[in-house]
Amino acid sequence: MATAQAPRPLQVLVYSDDRTVRGAVATALGTRPDPDLPELRLVEVATAPVLLRTVDAGGLALLILDGEATPAGGLGLARQLKDEIFRCPPILVLTGRPQDAWLATWSRADAVVGHPIDPGQLVDTVAALLRRRVPAVQQT
Repeated sequence: MATAQAPRPLQVLVYSDDRTVRGAVATALGTRPDPDLPELRLVEVATAPVLLRTVDAGGLALLILDGEATPAGGLGLARQLKDEIFRCPPILVLTGRPQDAWLATWSRADAVVGHPIDPGQLVDTVAALLRRRVPAVQQT
């Protein structure tokens, strides 16, 4: 009798030059923010070159980019990734001000959550983006 294997963890990249932002995202999401989704494995990166190499390597289900990161902000990187990566994973950007919503649209981000991070909003947004990415999970 064959046993069902647990689904592989979904890899979610978190980009910010600020470790407190990366930590806030990790704390809010935990390892399983939604019981209907597989576990998450967070991949934390602090620099744009590492972000680009990691995304280029593939295997990521979602990208969370800090729009306030320096010297390369997540909004500009989101646009670059959407332009350059074939079948780019969905991108959620973290913005510093509500007035930055137009920049998120320009960057072609799939979703936006503002700073300071509201854990409930972040979990709900991430779960919605991952459900679209993993349609088979919705049918369980």
